[in-house]
Amino acid sequence: MSQSILAQMPSIHNLSITDIDGKTISLSRFKGKKILFVNVASECGYTTQYTDLQQLNEKFKDKLVIIGMPCNDFGGQEPGNEAKIKQFCSSKYHVTFMMASKVNIKSNPISPVYEWLTQKKLNGKEDSDVNWNFNKYLIDEEGHYIAHYRSGVKPMSEELISAISK
Repeated sequence: MSQSILAQMPSIHNLSITDIDGKTISLSRFKGKKILFVNVASECGYTTQYTDLQQLNEKFKDKLVIIGMPCNDFGGQEPGNEAKIKQFCSSKYHVTFMMASKVNIKSNPISPVYEWLTQKKLNGKEDSDVNWNFNKYLIDEEGHYIAHYRSGVKPMSEELISAISK
C-alpha cells in the first residue's frame, strides 16, 4: 500500500487505555511497535496462555507491546478486582507485559478499544466477534489493524510469530 493510503487508515493510536494501576496510557505512545491486545481471564481453560504471552513478550520486546485486557464477560472467569488480577498474574505467571484495568467487551459500556477492534467502520479492515477469553488482535506499528486470532491460536504459534516478524 502507498504511504498516502496507509496514512488515511484508522489508527488505534487515537485511543487510550487505563492500566491495571489506574494510569491513563495513550496508545500513541506505542507508535513504531506492533501491539497485541489479548482479553484475559484468570479462571479460564486458556489461562495457561499467560506463559506463552510472557515468552512472546520477552522474544519480541523491542518490536511488540502486549496488552492484557482483563474481562469478566465470558463465563464470569475474571471475577477479581485489579489488585487480585495483578497479584495472580505476577505470582503465578510472572507477567511483565502491560495489563489494563478490567474492560467490558460484550456488556455495556463496551471498551472503546474493543469497539475499534471489532468494528470495520472504526478499524477499516473487518468486523469481528470476540467469542471467548484469550482472543488476540494484532495492530501494526502505525496503529492499523492487522488481524484477529481466536482463543485457540497459541501466542507462540507460527501463525502469530510470522505476523509479528513481518
